[in-house]
Amino acid sequence: MPEPAATVEAQIARDDQAKCEDVLTCWMAALNRYDASAMDALMHFPHVRIAGGVVTVYQQPGNNPMDLFERLRKQDGWHHSAWNETKLVQSSPAKAHYAVRYARYREDGSLIGVYDSLYVLSLLGGAWKIQSRSSFGP
Repeated sequence: MPEPAATVEAQIARDDQAKCEDVLTCWMAALNRYDASAMDALMHFPHVRIAGGVVTVYQQPGNNPMDLFERLRKQDGWHHSAWNETKLVQSSPAKAHYAVRYARYREDGSLIGVYDSLYVLSLLGGAWKIQSRSSFGP
């Protein structure tokens, strides 16, 4: 059987990489403010989230369930989260895959947990936004 031909695709431009990383920074800030509309503004729709063995598709802004934060507050005393690492692992001129690691903290700064995820950002309509997320966190 012949070897498949190697495909070399152009990678994301540096200024677009900076835009993607700015989206991730703004995402974490919006999450910590518990700001659903700011989070929606950073997502392309439909938006896919895979977590806890469930695939959820948010068809439009306003569908991101914010009850997760209430559950985290009640169950774990969650106060805020922070990126430990955001690493671009694959890209094309219109799509970027980021392997991310984030931590959840209580108000006193004690650690709840550290979780790995894959965030896919896409360039649609001239804007880089998060298209999908796959997380090992709850």
